[in-house]
Amino acid sequence: MSVGRTLATARRVLRQLGHDRRTVALLLFVPLFLLTLLHYVFDADPRLFDRVGASLLGIFPLITMFLTTSIATLRERTTGTLERLMAMPLGKGDLIFGYALAFGAFAVLQAGLATAVGVWLLDLDLAGSPWLLLFMALLTALLGIALGLFVSAFAASEFQAVQFMPALIVPQILVCGLFAPRDTMQPALEYASNVLPMSYSVNAMTGVLNGTGVPDHFLRDVAVVVGMALGFLALAAVTLRRRTP
Repeated sequence: MSVGRTLATARRVLRQLGHDRRTVALLLFVPLFLLTLLHYVFDADPRLFDRVGASLLGIFPLITMFLTTSIATLRERTTGTLERLMAMPLGKGDLIFGYALAFGAFAVLQAGLATAVGVWLLDLDLAGSPWLLLFMALLTALLGIALGLFVSAFAASEFQAVQFMPALIVPQILVCGLFAPRDTMQPALEYASNVLPMSYSVNAMTGVLNGTGVPDHFLRDVAVVVGMALGFLALAAVTLRRRTP
């Protein structure tokens, strides 16, 4: 890996994204719309919105980042762009981490906008610091980037890339503790949730929602999410193919 080549890749991806207004709108404004919609769905029960909304500040960006990253990377491969790039002195790690940096810049904007709208416009009631919530939302969005880069290696078309979402993301949403406490689930589901990264993201956000200061488990949850994100990025670099037949 080379820092210069990684940064050059990130700049190229950012330029491409800057010319795609629909993708920019998807990344930045769809999570805001969904949060606002959820606020009015739970209009009669604000406490329910507080409980669910804090976690969704991270989950919505994860979903949009996962979809956008996986499809964008796959498109590079199917159009032959990736093959031409890798004929140059550009390693797989340069490409993967360049993509992660570029989409990570959008993740910062996305998480910042979503947290600002949730806390200051939609009156999300937090006992803890909104900065901790923002930090965890950003890490969750970066996890979505890492997962999207990883699964793009196994998809042969954009349709297949989208199909990975119900296979990989939706099960995590169901067992992460968003709808029911994890310790009340069937033992097999509880064990499964203990190895899925979204469970730790939701656990950290719930801790910020309910407690002042830094929750006792916050650093552990951050370490797990960061570790898994870096692990999926490394796997994405290993499994990346030059093109799709």
